[in-house]
Amino acid sequence: MWSFLHKYSSPKNFFRLAGLLLPWMNGAFLLLLALGLYYGLWVAPPDYQQGDSYRIMFIHVPAAWMSMFIYVIMAVAGAISLIWRIKLADVVAAASAPLGASFTALALITGSLWGKPMWGTFWVWDARLTSELILLFLYLGFIALTSAIEDKRTAGRAGALLSLVGVVNIPIIHYSVVWWNTLHQGSTVTLTGPSNIATSMLIPLLLMAFAFKFYYASVLLMRARCEVLEREQNSGWVRELGETS
Repeated sequence: MWSFLHKYSSPKNFFRLAGLLLPWMNGAFLLLLALGLYYGLWVAPPDYQQGDSYRIMFIHVPAAWMSMFIYVIMAVAGAISLIWRIKLADVVAAASAPLGASFTALALITGSLWGKPMWGTFWVWDARLTSELILLFLYLGFIALTSAIEDKRTAGRAGALLSLVGVVNIPIIHYSVVWWNTLHQGSTVTLTGPSNIATSMLIPLLLMAFAFKFYYASVLLMRARCEVLEREQNSGWVRELGETS
């Protein structure tokens, strides 16, 4: 396992592996997205209280999950970068940040649209909404910080420190509905017990969640390949690649 990770932490080997994985990631994303939308929009029944307005959940909830998942990936990459000085970890973090910010913004926008008919307002300073907004600011701060520093290694270390400090916000987002009196409903899907959601609604929710993960993996690989080429443009293998293409 460690030998595999060590081998593909090399920019050259990663670039080639990512090129091989991309078609599969794209195919899985498109298939799961089509199935998720079909089951979510046509097969899942209307909610007995919210009617059809609840269907925005199939975008909102996976986007919110992804907003936290990607930040954890960035924090892990930051730790790897600081401890083992692996350049590819900086690439993964830099390529992930815009995607994480996009998913966070999508979660906030769809949550506001869902909140209007449910709460009578687009926004309240609810514990979960506020902590999710802070997460968006953390993503934007990471992007601004790393973009402001010209040296890639220094920028990577600064971004790694910020991502590690900011990761404390992730459990706050997750447990905010438990720790505080909040308008936001509690978790309906749990890994440790039965989920409080009908199977006909759970299936498209999970399909969309996996579709979003494959989308992230696909775009991450594309962005990381571009970032690797930019950082390694003076390397011999990049020049050979340009000569053969």
